[in-house]
Amino acid sequence: MKSRSQHLREVYVWELPVRFYHWVNALCIVLLCITGFCIAYPPAIMQSTEASFSYWFGIVRFTHFVTAFIFFFNFLFRIYWGFVGNRFANWKNFIPLTKKQWQELWEVVKVDVFMIKNKPVDSIGHNTLASLTYFLLFLAFLLQCVTGFGMYAKMSTSFLPKLFAWIVPLLGGDLAVRNLHHILMWFFIIFSIAHVYLVAYHDYIERRGITSSMIGGWKFIEEGAAAKEEQEEKG
Repeated sequence: MKSRSQHLREVYVWELPVRFYHWVNALCIVLLCITGFCIAYPPAIMQSTEASFSYWFGIVRFTHFVTAFIFFFNFLFRIYWGFVGNRFANWKNFIPLTKKQWQELWEVVKVDVFMIKNKPVDSIGHNTLASLTYFLLFLAFLLQCVTGFGMYAKMSTSFLPKLFAWIVPLLGGDLAVRNLHHILMWFFIIFSIAHVYLVAYHDYIERRGITSSMIGGWKFIEEGAAAKEEQEEKG
Protein backbone atom coordinates (compact mmCIF):
# COMPACT_ATOMS: atom_id res chain seq x y z
CA MET A 1 0.00 0.00 0.00
CA LYS A 2 1.24 3.46 -0.91
CA SER A 3 0.43 6.43 1.30
CA ARG A 4 1.44 10.02 1.92
CA SER A 5 2.09 11.47 5.36
CA GLN A 6 1.37 15.19 5.59
CA HIS A 7 0.51 17.44 8.52
CA LEU A 8 -2.20 19.71 7.18
CA ARG A 9 -4.48 22.28 8.75
CA GLU A 10 -7.74 23.67 7.38
CA VAL A 11 -7.56 27.42 6.77
CA TYR A 12 -10.57 29.55 5.85
CA VAL A 13 -9.29 31.42 2.80
CA TRP A 14 -12.13 32.44 0.48
CA GLU A 15 -14.98 34.28 2.14
CA LEU A 16 -18.56 33.81 0.94
CA PRO A 17 -18.65 37.11 -1.03
CA VAL A 18 -15.52 36.10 -2.96
CA ARG A 19 -16.98 32.70 -3.78
CA PHE A 20 -20.30 34.26 -4.78
CA TYR A 21 -18.47 36.71 -7.07
CA HIS A 22 -16.43 33.91 -8.63
CA TRP A 23 -19.36 31.72 -9.63
CA VAL A 24 -21.58 34.60 -10.79
CA ASN A 25 -18.65 35.87 -12.83
CA ALA A 26 -18.03 32.43 -14.33
CA LEU A 27 -21.69 32.05 -15.34
CA CYS A 28 -21.76 35.55 -16.81
CA ILE A 29 -18.65 34.90 -18.91
CA VAL A 30 -20.15 31.71 -20.33
CA LEU A 31 -23.43 33.43 -21.21
CA LEU A 32 -21.72 36.53 -22.59
CA CYS A 33 -19.36 34.50 -24.79
CA ILE A 34 -22.15 32.32 -26.20
CA THR A 35 -24.55 35.19 -26.85
CA GLY A 36 -21.75 37.48 -28.03
CA PHE A 37 -20.60 34.92 -30.57
CA CYS A 38 -24.19 34.55 -31.83
CA ILE A 39 -24.47 38.33 -32.17
CA ALA A 40 -21.19 38.52 -34.10
CA TYR A 41 -22.00 35.54 -36.34
CA PRO A 42 -25.81 35.03 -36.31
CA PRO A 43 -26.65 31.44 -37.29
CA ALA A 44 -29.46 30.98 -39.80
CA ILE A 45 -32.08 29.46 -37.53
CA MET A 46 -35.60 29.21 -38.96
CA GLN A 47 -38.55 27.90 -37.04
CA SER A 48 -41.95 27.03 -38.48
CA THR A 49 -43.78 28.41 -35.45
CA GLU A 50 -45.72 31.53 -34.59
CA ALA A 51 -43.62 34.67 -35.11
CA SER A 52 -43.53 35.68 -31.45
CA PHE A 53 -41.84 32.37 -30.61
CA SER A 54 -39.29 32.77 -33.42
CA TYR A 55 -37.75 35.95 -32.06
CA TRP A 56 -34.60 34.09 -31.02
CA PHE A 57 -32.10 36.81 -31.94
CA GLY A 58 -33.95 39.35 -29.81
CA ILE A 59 -33.77 36.90 -26.90
CA VAL A 60 -30.03 36.44 -27.52
CA ARG A 61 -29.42 40.21 -27.48
CA PHE A 62 -31.61 40.71 -24.41
CA THR A 63 -29.75 37.93 -22.57
CA HIS A 64 -26.42 39.47 -23.55
CA PHE A 65 -27.39 42.94 -22.34
CA VAL A 66 -28.91 41.79 -19.03
CA THR A 67 -25.92 39.55 -18.32
CA ALA A 68 -23.59 42.45 -19.10
CA PHE A 69 -25.23 44.57 -16.40
CA ILE A 70 -24.94 41.70 -13.88
CA PHE A 71 -21.30 41.17 -14.88
CA PHE A 72 -20.51 44.88 -14.44
CA PHE A 73 -22.09 45.28 -11.00
CA ASN A 74 -20.62 41.98 -9.84
CA PHE A 75 -17.22 43.32 -10.92
CA LEU A 76 -17.77 46.56 -8.98
CA PHE A 77 -18.69 44.48 -5.93
CA ARG A 78 -15.40 42.56 -6.20
CA ILE A 79 -13.46 45.81 -6.32
CA TYR A 80 -15.27 46.94 -3.18
CA TRP A 81 -14.52 43.63 -1.45
CA GLY A 82 -10.85 44.08 -2.30
CA PHE A 83 -10.85 46.86 0.32
CA VAL A 84 -13.06 45.35 3.04
CA GLY A 85 -12.43 41.59 2.69
CA ASN A 86 -9.82 39.45 4.43
CA ARG A 87 -6.14 39.54 3.56
CA PHE A 88 -6.52 36.94 0.82
CA ALA A 89 -9.08 39.09 -1.01
CA ASN A 90 -7.23 42.37 -0.49
CA TRP A 91 -6.27 44.34 -3.60
CA LYS A 92 -2.63 44.56 -2.42
CA ASN A 93 -2.24 40.86 -3.21
CA PHE A 94 -2.94 41.47 -6.89
CA ILE A 95 -0.13 43.97 -7.54
CA PRO A 96 3.44 42.84 -6.74
CA LEU A 97 4.71 45.75 -4.67
CA THR A 98 7.33 44.04 -2.50
CA LYS A 99 10.57 42.19 -3.13
CA LYS A 100 9.08 39.09 -1.51
CA GLN A 101 6.20 39.08 -4.01
CA TRP A 102 8.55 39.36 -6.99
CA GLN A 103 10.69 36.52 -5.64
CA GLU A 104 7.61 34.34 -5.26
CA LEU A 105 6.48 35.25 -8.77
CA TRP A 106 9.80 34.04 -10.18
CA GLU A 107 9.61 30.82 -8.16
CA VAL A 108 6.12 30.11 -9.52
CA VAL A 109 7.33 30.79 -13.08
CA LYS A 110 10.11 28.23 -12.59
CA VAL A 111 7.56 25.63 -11.44
CA ASP A 112 4.56 26.31 -13.68
CA VAL A 113 6.06 27.78 -16.85
CA PHE A 114 9.65 26.57 -17.23
CA MET A 115 9.13 23.40 -15.14
CA ILE A 116 12.68 23.50 -13.84
CA LYS A 117 11.55 22.95 -10.25
CA ASN A 118 9.31 20.23 -8.84
CA LYS A 119 8.48 21.65 -5.42
CA PRO A 120 5.35 23.82 -5.58
CA VAL A 121 5.38 27.27 -3.99
CA ASP A 122 3.47 27.36 -0.71
CA SER A 123 0.79 30.04 -1.03
CA ILE A 124 -2.29 30.08 1.14
CA GLY A 125 -4.22 32.42 -1.11
CA HIS A 126 -3.33 33.13 -4.73
CA ASN A 127 0.36 32.91 -5.54
CA THR A 128 1.90 36.12 -6.90
CA LEU A 129 1.85 35.04 -10.54
CA ALA A 130 -1.84 34.12 -10.32
CA SER A 131 -2.61 37.38 -8.52
CA LEU A 132 -0.85 39.46 -11.17
CA THR A 133 -2.67 37.52 -13.89
CA TYR A 134 -6.01 38.24 -12.21
CA PHE A 135 -5.12 41.93 -11.97
CA LEU A 136 -4.51 42.02 -15.73
CA LEU A 137 -7.77 40.09 -16.14
CA PHE A 138 -9.60 42.76 -14.13
CA LEU A 139 -8.24 45.40 -16.51
CA ALA A 140 -9.57 43.32 -19.42
CA PHE A 141 -12.92 43.10 -17.63
CA LEU A 142 -12.99 46.88 -17.34
CA LEU A 143 -12.11 47.39 -21.01
CA GLN A 144 -14.73 44.85 -22.07
CA CYS A 145 -17.38 46.65 -19.99
CA VAL A 146 -16.64 50.13 -21.32
CA THR A 147 -16.48 48.99 -24.96
CA GLY A 148 -19.71 47.03 -24.56
CA PHE A 149 -21.58 49.89 -22.92
CA GLY A 150 -20.03 52.30 -25.42
CA MET A 151 -21.61 50.38 -28.32
CA TYR A 152 -24.87 49.96 -26.44
CA ALA A 153 -25.12 53.70 -25.65
CA LYS A 154 -26.53 54.60 -29.08
CA MET A 155 -29.55 52.31 -28.75
CA SER A 156 -30.11 52.43 -24.99
CA THR A 157 -32.14 54.89 -22.94
CA SER A 158 -30.54 53.71 -19.70
CA PHE A 159 -28.34 56.05 -17.70
CA LEU A 160 -25.36 53.71 -17.30
CA PRO A 161 -24.57 53.01 -20.99
CA LYS A 162 -24.86 56.73 -21.79
CA LEU A 163 -21.92 57.36 -19.46
CA PHE A 164 -19.68 55.48 -21.91
CA ALA A 165 -20.86 57.08 -25.16
CA TRP A 166 -17.48 58.80 -25.50
CA ILE A 167 -15.64 55.47 -25.79
CA VAL A 168 -16.61 54.81 -29.44
CA PRO A 169 -15.23 58.08 -30.92
CA LEU A 170 -12.18 57.87 -28.63
CA LEU A 171 -11.22 54.40 -29.90
CA GLY A 172 -11.80 55.11 -33.58
CA GLY A 173 -15.44 54.35 -34.29
CA ASP A 174 -17.94 51.51 -34.12
CA LEU A 175 -15.94 48.96 -36.14
CA ALA A 176 -12.75 49.39 -34.11
CA VAL A 177 -14.63 49.11 -30.81
CA ARG A 178 -16.61 46.09 -32.03
CA ASN A 179 -13.41 44.33 -33.13
CA LEU A 180 -11.72 45.06 -29.79
CA HIS A 181 -14.78 43.79 -27.91
CA HIS A 182 -14.76 40.62 -30.00
CA ILE A 183 -11.03 40.01 -29.52
CA LEU A 184 -11.45 40.36 -25.77
CA MET A 185 -14.17 37.69 -25.90
CA TRP A 186 -11.64 35.22 -27.33
CA PHE A 187 -9.15 36.31 -24.68
CA PHE A 188 -11.65 35.33 -21.97
CA ILE A 189 -12.32 32.00 -23.66
CA ILE A 190 -8.61 31.16 -23.83
CA PHE A 191 -8.06 32.37 -20.27
CA SER A 192 -10.94 30.23 -18.98
CA ILE A 193 -9.48 27.10 -20.59
CA ALA A 194 -6.04 27.82 -19.10
CA HIS A 195 -7.60 28.65 -15.74
CA VAL A 196 -9.51 25.38 -15.49
CA TYR A 197 -6.41 23.41 -16.53
CA LEU A 198 -4.12 25.11 -13.98
CA VAL A 199 -6.66 24.73 -11.16
CA ALA A 200 -6.96 21.01 -11.93
CA TYR A 201 -3.16 20.69 -12.21
CA HIS A 202 -2.46 22.38 -8.89
CA ASP A 203 -5.30 20.53 -7.20
CA TYR A 204 -3.73 17.22 -8.26
CA ILE A 205 -0.09 18.16 -7.58
CA GLU A 206 -0.47 20.10 -4.33
CA ARG A 207 -3.46 18.25 -2.80
CA ARG A 208 -4.62 21.43 -1.07
CA GLY A 209 -8.31 21.38 -2.00
CA ILE A 210 -8.04 24.27 -4.45
CA THR A 211 -11.20 23.31 -6.34
CA SER A 212 -13.35 22.65 -3.28
CA SER A 213 -12.06 25.83 -1.60
CA MET A 214 -14.03 27.93 -4.07
CA ILE A 215 -17.16 26.10 -2.89
CA GLY A 216 -16.63 25.85 0.87
CA GLY A 217 -13.89 28.44 1.40
CA TRP A 218 -11.41 26.11 3.17
CA LYS A 219 -7.99 25.01 1.94
CA PHE A 220 -5.63 22.39 3.40
CA ILE A 221 -2.36 24.08 4.32
CA GLU A 222 0.85 22.61 5.70
CA GLU A 223 1.04 23.04 9.45
CA GLY A 224 4.19 25.17 9.32
CA ALA A 225 2.82 27.56 6.69
CA ALA A 226 -0.49 27.89 8.54
CA ALA A 227 1.27 28.66 11.83
CA LYS A 228 3.44 31.27 10.11
CA GLU A 229 0.33 32.86 8.62
CA GLU A 230 -1.27 33.07 12.06
CA GLN A 231 1.80 34.79 13.51
CA GLU A 232 1.83 37.35 10.68
CA GLU A 233 -1.85 38.12 11.27
CA LYS A 234 -1.27 38.65 14.99
CA GLY A 235 1.77 40.56 14.55
